[in-house]
Amino acid sequence: MSEPYPNALALSRKVLRVLIVLNLVVAGLILVLLAASLIAETWVMQALGAEHPGHDESNSSLVRGMRLIMVIGILAAPITHVVLTRLRDIVETVGHGDPFVMQNAARLETIAWSVLGLEVMHLIVGGIAARVSSEGHPLDLDWNFSLTRWLAVVLLFVLARVFEQGTRMREDLAGTV
Repeated sequence: MSEPYPNALALSRKVLRVLIVLNLVVAGLILVLLAASLIAETWVMQALGAEHPGHDESNSSLVRGMRLIMVIGILAAPITHVVLTRLRDIVETVGHGDPFVMQNAARLETIAWSVLGLEVMHLIVGGIAARVSSEGHPLDLDWNFSLTRWLAVVLLFVLARVFEQGTRMREDLAGTV
């Protein structure tokens, strides 16, 4: 059986490899930024636009909030890594010509739980930003709630079940032939 879109599959593999590396690089950069904010707070916060003359309580709250958001960003990296590597593994099974295997159902469920976790983290970041932001010290992350991302989580759970059921049906059919 020939692949209908071999170039798309090869491109997907390459894109996923790049995204895996970029995810690790971004996590490392956030970690460096967090460490720098602890070592040279005034300089880093001025560079980020958070340090203003007259270091008051609302500004201290903003700095703590920014650091907490950095920690969440660092914690999101391994979860994102799980999503990307499981997706890469699914793409590999497509390349081998048999994507409807039980491992892919489990991979999709893992991706669904991971994306759910990332969405919860996204909500927490929005809450932190809203809590520490003030008129005098705004924290504008361009944060927004998206129903589409939450629907994607539901879709991933459903797709995992579809793969599981399809694999079982195919195994049952193969057993009766």
